[in-house]
Amino acid sequence: MKILFMGTPDFAVDTLRVLTGSRHEVVGVVTQPDRPKGRSGKMQYSPVKEAALKYGIEVYQPEKVKDAAFVQEIHRMGPDVIVVVAFGQILSKEILELPKYGCLNVHASLLPKLRGAAPIQWAVIDGEKESGVTIQQMEEGLDTGDILLVKKYALEEKETGGSLFEKLAKLGGPMILEVLEAAEKGELHPVRQEEEKHTYAKKLSKSTGLINFSNTAAEIERLIRGLNPWPSAYCYLDGKMLKVWEAEVVTADFSEEDNAAKNGTVVKVGQDSFLVKTAEGLLKILSVQLAGKKRMDAAAFLRGYPLKEGALLEQEG
Repeated sequence: MKILFMGTPDFAVDTLRVLTGSRHEVVGVVTQPDRPKGRSGKMQYSPVKEAALKYGIEVYQPEKVKDAAFVQEIHRMGPDVIVVVAFGQILSKEILELPKYGCLNVHASLLPKLRGAAPIQWAVIDGEKESGVTIQQMEEGLDTGDILLVKKYALEEKETGGSLFEKLAKLGGPMILEVLEAAEKGELHPVRQEEEKHTYAKKLSKSTGLINFSNTAAEIERLIRGLNPWPSAYCYLDGKMLKVWEAEVVTADFSEEDNAAKNGTVVKVGQDSFLVKTAEGLLKILSVQLAGKKRMDAAAFLRGYPLKEGALLEQEG
């Protein structure tokens, strides 16, 4: 089968690798244009472009994949199927209907739950017990197409956005091969999504990680794990950004003094951690990174920073 692959981030690389090692032919890779990175402004390849060049596959980087000239290029390549993994652009109806087997999307959630841009991180933040990967037949709506195959994964107690990302990324390749095999044999059994059960995983930004200590300790702890390693959860201490990398929920009853304290107040400082008051429960901070410093455990941080009980972790610097 001739496959045109569309993808951009790290998550898509494993699926591309599996396809290039299969009996199928990857006739081209479409990815987002190179973008400037950091203060230097140096142009950076997407992870998928780097992988495609390593495999010797021709790379296409249209600013708009729906442009007529590029649609003609797709016609020229003549793919039997287009495989899409976190590409980052909306496909037109013409493209969706162009290949014999249409366009197949590898989506990192149990559709219809968590449609959208960041299902992996939101699964952790929302406290989901399980996640997984869905192969769907794409249509014009956002992640609304028929379900072709699902693999589930039970989240671990300390699952982070990063650890879940790595586990789900490995599922996509074998799953898409299974679907392609079934498609060739005429053995696919599409299942319509239950529209009333859909939820949305909105795009992440730096501001997503700003900790609001008026939320519960459990909610904040999940936010910290879900946004680890990117974009990370943070607050401000003495006007400086303080990233929080690891924390635990402490459910012991507040003392009267603690209960009267403002949310975000450091109520206890130990040798290897410190406790912060939230709307419900205490948050035990175990690993942090102060602006301009390296990530470190709380014990190392406390040895070098004179944190006192009564200090306030805030939402503004």
